[in-house]
Amino acid sequence: MLAEGRKLAKIAPNVVVKLPLTRQGLTATLELAKDGVPVNVTLCFSAVQALLAAKAGAAFISPFVGRLDDNGADGMEVVAEIRAIYDTYGFATDILAASIRTAAHVRAAALAGADCATIPPAVFTELYKHPLTEKGLELFLADWAKTGQSIL
Repeated sequence: MLAEGRKLAKIAPNVVVKLPLTRQGLTATLELAKDGVPVNVTLCFSAVQALLAAKAGAAFISPFVGRLDDNGADGMEVVAEIRAIYDTYGFATDILAASIRTAAHVRAAALAGADCATIPPAVFTELYKHPLTEKGLELFLADWAKTGQSIL
C-alpha cells in the first residue's frame, strides 16, 4: 500500500490516496502523511476507527453512513460522534460522509458536522427540488408573461 500510495501521489499535486481502515492501511497513512501525501481513510464504521485515522494523519475519513444504516446502526450518529471527537481534540481530518443514499442523508450529514459527502447523481438532483420552488417559479413566470415584456 505504501509503495502504491507514493506512486499515485506523484501523478499530480491534488491526488488524494485512498486507503482502507486496517492496521496496514493506518500504518501506510502514517508514513504517507509524514511525506505530505493526503490520505482518505475509507471503510470507517465507528468513531474509534475514525480516531485512529486522525491520529495517523488522515486528511479525510469516510464513514459509510448507508452501510451502517443497512446493518441496524445509525450512520449519522457515527458522523456526529466523529465530529465531537475531532472537535474535542482539534484534529484537522475532514469528515467525508460516504454511502449517502437520500437527500435526507445529505441534510443529516450536514447537521451532524460532515465536511463533505459523496453523493450519487440521483440524490444530488433531488437536493434542489422542492414543490414550493416549482410552484413559485410557475407563478413568477405567469406573472411575467402577463406583462408582455421580454428581456431578450
